[in-house]
Amino acid sequence: MSAPFVDKLEGLEDVHPADKWLRTDMLPHIWCPGCGLGIVLNAYIKAAEKAQIPREKRVVVSGIGCSGRAAGYLNQDSYHTTHGRSIAFATGIKIARPDLNVAVISGDGDLFAIGGNHFIHAARRNMDIKVICVNNFNYGMTGGQGGPTTPIGAKTTTTPYGGFEHPFNLPWLAATCGAVYVARWTTLDSRRLRDSIAEALTKKGFAFVEVISPCPIGFGRPNKIGSGLDEMKMYMDKWDLKPPNWITQEGSNPREADITLGKPIVVGKFVDIDKPTFLDLYWKILPHKEETPLNDVEKKQVAGAKA
Repeated sequence: MSAPFVDKLEGLEDVHPADKWLRTDMLPHIWCPGCGLGIVLNAYIKAAEKAQIPREKRVVVSGIGCSGRAAGYLNQDSYHTTHGRSIAFATGIKIARPDLNVAVISGDGDLFAIGGNHFIHAARRNMDIKVICVNNFNYGMTGGQGGPTTPIGAKTTTTPYGGFEHPFNLPWLAATCGAVYVARWTTLDSRRLRDSIAEALTKKGFAFVEVISPCPIGFGRPNKIGSGLDEMKMYMDKWDLKPPNWITQEGSNPREADITLGKPIVVGKFVDIDKPTFLDLYWKILPHKEETPLNDVEKKQVAGAKA
């Protein structure tokens, strides 16, 4: 190896392709070995690049839980909010600054237990925000308790003999509440996940992407799945996640996307439709008074809505 070439390599061992998008002073991260959250975060970074969304126009909001740390690791505008309120904060940001691309990255417990009411009403209103739910079937950060997506029969710290509550079918819930884009992937489908998040980021309206992610400590250990890699192998083998099962046909019924231990997981894109957003309708019916003139931004929004 020539000396000039060696000189060019010096220092590159400390450079990562995603460094410019991360707050490297916050690293190393707190996520467990085998956790899928790093894959999800990387998918968001690559999706935002693919969608050509400038850094200054990106905002990520997260709640409490393991996935809530995502906002703190991103080198862009971000908000780490209170438990269950990530969508409420995201709604406020979007209304105050409609020009921003607002995404929520949070977990199944944060979004669908304490935050469930915010989710269904944001979808109903068709708020122009993007929600990425990292579903690991339990409350991973607080002790591995059962949650709203824990499959029947799965063991957690609060269901040591196996869960007996029916879990949410998240794609169906999102679709019935009015989401204009609904998809589900696993962390095994990293490229499809990236492309799907890029689609969601550029979709006008409430877009929802569920990501099935390993939690080798909170979920894998009590259910004797093994490591994070073992759980991803289970997606493909035991849960039969291989062609043609791992991609749904366009327009597949999300009602049939229930997750049951030992049975195939249906993944893919379920919904991709268009309809007016909350702000579209707001600007059409907003009463205007001469004594309270609109500013320049509001005038452009009203003009666009009436066009």
